[in-house]
Amino acid sequence: MVELQDLRPDGTVTFLPHRLNRHPIVVRGLTADELWVCAGLSGTVGLVVGTPLAIVFASIAMVPTAIVAGIAIGVFGGGGFLRRQKRGRPDVWLYRQIQWWIARRHPAVAPFVGADQLITRSGFWTTRRTR
Repeated sequence: MVELQDLRPDGTVTFLPHRLNRHPIVVRGLTADELWVCAGLSGTVGLVVGTPLAIVFASIAMVPTAIVAGIAIGVFGGGGFLRRQKRGRPDVWLYRQIQWWIARRHPAVAPFVGADQLITRSGFWTTRRTR
């Protein structure tokens, strides 16, 4: 049985090697959470593209075809892109990068994703030691 002092606040176990506490890679360098987000966004793009195609070609089958094609392109293309971006960086880098982007570009949405707690100041820091 695992004692309470062996658990971190996030539920991971302290005595296990670091790689065992990581989320497993599922497809193309994406973890399960990243895969769901990538597939969801790609499927939405496929729906948006497939709906006008279905109207133009008068075939409702274009919508699911575009969704499946969008997911395939998004997972394999997006997975390769994210794998290159994440290489050599900490596990939470992607999530912090997204939070930082939201904090800089959409400050009204920042409190909903925890981005309001990030330090976003840019400029020179001083120790106030002047002669």
